[in-house]
Amino acid sequence: MSKSDKTAKSNESYDAALPRLQLALVKMQQQALANGEKVLVIFEGRDAAGKDGTIQRITEHMSVRATRVVALSKPSDVENSQWYFQRFVSHLPAGGQFVIFNRSWYNRAGVERVMGFSTPAEQEDFLREVPLFEEMLVGSGIRLVKIWMDVTKAEQAQRLAERKDDPLKVLKSSPLDDFAQPRWDDYTTARDEMLRRTDTALAPWVCVKADHKKTARLNVIRHLVNTLAPAAVARTVEAPDPEVLFRFEIAALTDGRLCN
Repeated sequence: MSKSDKTAKSNESYDAALPRLQLALVKMQQQALANGEKVLVIFEGRDAAGKDGTIQRITEHMSVRATRVVALSKPSDVENSQWYFQRFVSHLPAGGQFVIFNRSWYNRAGVERVMGFSTPAEQEDFLREVPLFEEMLVGSGIRLVKIWMDVTKAEQAQRLAERKDDPLKVLKSSPLDDFAQPRWDDYTTARDEMLRRTDTALAPWVCVKADHKKTARLNVIRHLVNTLAPAAVARTVEAPDPEVLFRFEIAALTDGRLCN
């Protein structure tokens, strides 16, 4: 089978699978609304790892009133003087709400560390405090899902170049994009420590190999349905492919599952 034939077959499978999985998300949310469940999904990952596109497919048919995507800008001077987690708290879900953080408090362990936007002491405080903070969130009844999306350095370079060349992608660009490749190793070190120190039994990380955007999207949705939906709905959706989406473990830092 030629490469073009394989791509066509992959797209055909995606086009068939996506509506079915989105229907499962709708059924999942119907149950969450009826039960007053509070759902929080955190998306983190390499620059250009496909977070925006994945989030768009997740929310496409979900309730506008009960679904929120939170993507905060850099903190103001007042917010910088507050407890670090304070500005995120007002965006947490109430009963029946499904909230997605497109980047989150984990900025402190990633871009802030690499770019020097916070001090080493602040970063250490964060890594020590965040498991306790998330334990409180889960204890309050929030169903928390944390997703790390990973891409290879070559794939990231190609996607960042496309942002500059494609006028329809210009709004995805950020001045920080220029540092993603030169500081790749620094981001890798920051990622590894973040995952190692903030993966807990109550708030585990799952990692997604996202070089193939469509495959990554399907597997993320499968994970959400399998994790959050009632059993009757979850049974209608196959488990994620473990070659694409996997529960974080220390071995993944060195065995090739995460990009270095």
